[in-house]
Amino acid sequence: MSYEGLVFDVFARNCTSRPVMDTVAGRWGILSMAALLDGTHRFNELRRRVDGVSEKMLSQTLHALERDGLVLRTVQSTIPPRVEYSLTDTGRRIATKLMELIDLVEAEMPGISAAQARYDAL
Repeated sequence: MSYEGLVFDVFARNCTSRPVMDTVAGRWGILSMAALLDGTHRFNELRRRVDGVSEKMLSQTLHALERDGLVLRTVQSTIPPRVEYSLTDTGRRIATKLMELIDLVEAEMPGISAAQARYDAL
C-alpha cells in the first residue's frame, strides 16, 4: 500500500507500519480493541473487561492506539472529568478482523489443546 509516494511493507525492517502492528497485534492491543468493538467504555470498565491487564499497561496501550488513530479518547467536562474510549472507523475495521481471529482461535482450541498435550508428552 502507498501513501503520497510512500510504500508500506510490513516485511521491510524500517517500515513505519511495524510499530502499529506491534501495538495492534500485541495481547493487550487485540483484547482492548475487541472489547471496544462492543461500544464506548470508560477506563475502569475496559480494565474489568480485559481481565489481567494492569492499569499501566492498559493506559500505555490506549495511548498508542489513540496515537495511531484507532481509538478515540473523549473527555467530558464533568466533575470529576469523565473519560471514554471508543474505536474510530479505522479502529472498528481492524477490530472486526481481530475479532474474527479471536473467534477462530477459540473455535480451534480443542485441537490446539490436544496438539499441546501431544507435544508436551514427548
